[in-house]
Amino acid sequence: MDDHFSLFGLPSRFDIDTTQLEQAWREVAARVHPDRYATASPAERRVAMQWAARANEAYRQLRDPLLRARYLCERAGVDLQTESNTSMDAAFLMQQMAWREMLDDVREQGGAGAAAAALDSELREAEAALHQQVGRLLDQQGDAAAAALKVREWMFVRKISQELAQAAG
Repeated sequence: MDDHFSLFGLPSRFDIDTTQLEQAWREVAARVHPDRYATASPAERRVAMQWAARANEAYRQLRDPLLRARYLCERAGVDLQTESNTSMDAAFLMQQMAWREMLDDVREQGGAGAAAAALDSELREAEAALHQQVGRLLDQQGDAAAAALKVREWMFVRKISQELAQAAG
């Protein structure tokens, strides 16, 4: 079991059947649950706990489309350089600035109202479009490098969505 997908018997691709993922995770988790090894040796209990932790982490990453995309890019040898590389498409940078201004307006208005709803709608549409683009780049075109650029954009959209939720919360 050298990767998250093989752990659950799934194809190594972006578009996966999430119901099948959940079912496979439940089966793996049941097989390696530490309670099943309560009377086993300390070494066997430790191994069971490690497998359970690995299964939970793999499930967490594959369940979230953005984390799954990151995982696939990294497995393909593409370093997302999330901390050091801030270069992005000029149009996306302009869109970022517009969203930041909208978020500032939302904060000034106390986190509610039409501005919050409009920004939330735009961010949801952007996330859906990035989901489709990343899926196409990874599964159909096999272009992990191009997908990584879109993943970095998606990470920004997710971050500003979280900031909006905090402002509205």
